[in-house]
Amino acid sequence: MTRPAFTSTSTPGSALTAAQLASSPPEAILDGLDEEQRQAASTLNGPLCILAGAGTGKTRAITHRIAYGVRAGVYDPHRLLAVTFTARAAAEMRSRLSALGAPGVQARTFHAAALRQLQYFWPMSIGGTMPQILDHKVRLLAEAARRLHVTTDRATLRDLASEIEWAKVSTLTPESYLEVATAEGAGRPAPGGVDHRTFAKLYQSYEDVKLDKHLIDFEDVLLLIVGILEDDERVAAQVRQQYRHFVVDEYQDVSPLQQRLLDLWLGGRDEICVVGDAAQTIYSFTGATPDFLLGFKRRHPEANLVKLVRDYRSTPEVVKLANGLLADRTREAPRLSDPAPWPEPLQLISQRERGPMPKLIQHADDDAESAWVAAEIAALQEQGVPLSEMAILYRTNGQSQAFEQALATAGISYQLRGSERFFSRREVREALAALRTSSLVVDAGDEVSKSVRDILSSHGYSTKAPEATGAVRERWESMAALVALADQLSTEREDFTMRAFITELEERSAAQHAPTVDGVTLASLHSAKGLEWEAVFLAGLSEGLMPITFAKTQKEVDEERRLFYVGITRARKYLFLSSSSSRHTGGRGRRTPSRFLRPLRREMGLEEPGRKIAPTAGGLSPNASARRKKAVTCSTCGAVLTVATEVKRRRCETCPARYDEALFAKLRAWRMEYAKELEVPAFVVFTDATLEVIAELKPSTDEELLKVPGIGERKLEKHGDRLREVLAEG
Repeated sequence: MTRPAFTSTSTPGSALTAAQLASSPPEAILDGLDEEQRQAASTLNGPLCILAGAGTGKTRAITHRIAYGVRAGVYDPHRLLAVTFTARAAAEMRSRLSALGAPGVQARTFHAAALRQLQYFWPMSIGGTMPQILDHKVRLLAEAARRLHVTTDRATLRDLASEIEWAKVSTLTPESYLEVATAEGAGRPAPGGVDHRTFAKLYQSYEDVKLDKHLIDFEDVLLLIVGILEDDERVAAQVRQQYRHFVVDEYQDVSPLQQRLLDLWLGGRDEICVVGDAAQTIYSFTGATPDFLLGFKRRHPEANLVKLVRDYRSTPEVVKLANGLLADRTREAPRLSDPAPWPEPLQLISQRERGPMPKLIQHADDDAESAWVAAEIAALQEQGVPLSEMAILYRTNGQSQAFEQALATAGISYQLRGSERFFSRREVREALAALRTSSLVVDAGDEVSKSVRDILSSHGYSTKAPEATGAVRERWESMAALVALADQLSTEREDFTMRAFITELEERSAAQHAPTVDGVTLASLHSAKGLEWEAVFLAGLSEGLMPITFAKTQKEVDEERRLFYVGITRARKYLFLSSSSSRHTGGRGRRTPSRFLRPLRREMGLEEPGRKIAPTAGGLSPNASARRKKAVTCSTCGAVLTVATEVKRRRCETCPARYDEALFAKLRAWRMEYAKELEVPAFVVFTDATLEVIAELKPSTDEELLKVPGIGERKLEKHGDRLREVLAEG
């Protein structure tokens, strides 16, 4: 059969080679752009804001704008800085600019650009030896906690590290953090199970440890260059002389600290172009905010505004669901008690031919869902869709295990994305060391691929993927990716040698440009941003996972909706949406489908699944109304509860769970082991209903524990100490 071609986002028109462009007038660079892209690319001066929806060719628009400006003589390529958020995106931008005849333009991440400036200006502005950059905060945070006699575990330390990163990019010191976090209406939860005041002390202690050891972290790179530019006019003038024009990609993801740095680079000038999409803001936990994108026109009243809405990536069927998801939030807003500002979303218009209808299905349990996904993937592969053009996306990394097992059982190759950086993995470092040693004696072009296989066979490589998951599988993935890259390069390059392969790997390591395996991608929704596949499986779409349990406020739920939107818009042609009623086979089906699926069902013409409707207060008699005041009602829908297990849970069987699913799973595992130790049935310790309420309320004191249905004085005395230990561990 003829295999279809699979490419990344396509746009109209044919591209000219760099040689053809060099001999053509500058306007030739604009050929092939659509009307809105051309408007963006030909607007070379003054502030420009490009609102670009998913799949609308934003990178194409801004790279053509830069190349056109260079060819037209408006831009000096060495005095223009393009900044984005990932090394991969920066590398892609440099590659495109080079192909368009503008190879001298710098395209870097915020951190890479800031680090380069810091290293250059450190001797003249600060003097002495520049501190080393700390890779991970956990080790220093552990020492900071010990100095304060604060007990922590690794999970807590990771939470604390994330909060420090958020505080720093939000330009908060330990003192100002405490003021902001405890302000009335702030609504910021205390991190890592410690109160805000203790965290502020830990934050200060971490800074002290860092200073003692002559270290800085990644956020310090931005803070230090900001400090230098603010305090040293000579340095600021030199930077502004170097860079006259700026382009900022993914502008919806800038933090207050990055905006502060950008303002210092500009120095009051307005030669800036920003591009972004507020509907794709999904990193607020890192300090990212769409406020700067949405307020750009307010800060620059004379700015030109261009909207890119022609979607060249996804079929009309996929685009319709994406639009419907965002429109549903707009319809809901007037009915909400605490609506967050919600900008009018871009309505995408698909430019592709019609495709298959997305599939939406609910399964009995996680095993049934993962088996179905594996079967659908096998069917698509039979139709000619490469495994590398398929992805399974989920909300949390912990959901990957079931899909890994199902794919391994089906003999389908896969790769995990979003875990440890490829070139930072221990097995990759060991493999590179072995390859370097071998390159001293092996240097024959035709034999490179075979030699790589032989060398890596002692590091976990084999021609067949292992059935095991976890560390064994990840090691094999790493080795297979290196072998596949060697095969590719030996085919593409003449006179390919082992030394050339080592050089390629070192360059990729510096840019964090990881090779890939020809397999299905498994990734969290957050790590899938900026990527696309022919077929996408959005799995685990149940309340408590999408939106995640801890999304309590409207602002947090809105971000979960945007995260789901990002997932939908990763698909070019095939889209599958699935959920399961129960975690385990034979379970009681406590889960309900995500609320975000409701507008999608409407768009697809599917019926809403049955659910319990709470009686209205107006339909009750006075006596019934009085009785209802004393009755236990569902904490979600308000219906009167009469079934004992529902009363214990404080919610209807059909209403979405409000508890922390990860904590619930941990409590059940603890109960099982503890019951074995006591030689009693598990339910004698605590029932599932009681554990659900514990996972929701997360009680920490005896008084709070006694408020949980199913825990009385006797059980508290008998099991309380052990239960508190589990809860303290998070």
